[in-house]
Amino acid sequence: MTDPLTVPPVVRGNYAFFFDLDGTLAEIKPHPDQVTLPEPIRLTLHQLAQQQQGALALISGRSMSELDALAAPYRFPLAGVHGAERRDIKGQLHRVELPPTLAAELRHWLNEQAAPLEGCEVENKGMAFALHYRQAPQHQRAIESLAQEAVKRFPGLALQPGKCVVEIKPEGINKGAAVSAFMQEAPFLGRLPVFVGDDLTDEAGFAVVNAAGGISVKVGQGKTQAHWRLASVADTHHWLLQLAQLHALTDRREGYESPDRRI
Repeated sequence: MTDPLTVPPVVRGNYAFFFDLDGTLAEIKPHPDQVTLPEPIRLTLHQLAQQQQGALALISGRSMSELDALAAPYRFPLAGVHGAERRDIKGQLHRVELPPTLAAELRHWLNEQAAPLEGCEVENKGMAFALHYRQAPQHQRAIESLAQEAVKRFPGLALQPGKCVVEIKPEGINKGAAVSAFMQEAPFLGRLPVFVGDDLTDEAGFAVVNAAGGISVKVGQGKTQAHWRLASVADTHHWLLQLAQLHALTDRREGYESPDRRI
């Protein structure tokens, strides 16, 4: 779909909520370490999770340890590194690892090739590598070419482009697969999925949610498969607060409200 898209409804009922973090719940910063999740939003996520019996997860390209630090003191089900690592409601961990020899060779090769590209950064996520060029946009084509060469040289890898980053990860790993995995488990099972994200990496999640008849929400501008749109992180915060307030008022009610395009 293309612009314009309608603001998503404020819904009540049995929903499973999935949120990206950077560019969705938190403003994007020049360096990932500068990103914070405002305390009122952390609290609101916690309240919404409680209202939905725990059916709320963060799904991000960040590692789970980073997500836990940003969401502290609250602890949610998580999918980190686009689903290469996942923690379910019971705290059980699910990980897809690169073979140690492949990871070591790839790390050495990427660092060697990226060294001349001043301002670019190779981030080792353990089971994936991210090539950042936010602080050196003039190297975008060089980074993209480097990533493409990496998947040709090393078997079993795939590319995931994002905002000023290209990630190299195991094949078959994406946010859509992470959403699908959560939806097969309690407390997500049997609920209608809602996924909110801002980036190309979130499109796979939108596709899964759309196929399930759920609510897919794109934050910001650009072409998307999402059926709804929020203009900014601030608008996401406002919508999230409305959701939590509605569910707080209707916690003791029974029934289900189907989403429509009326606010």
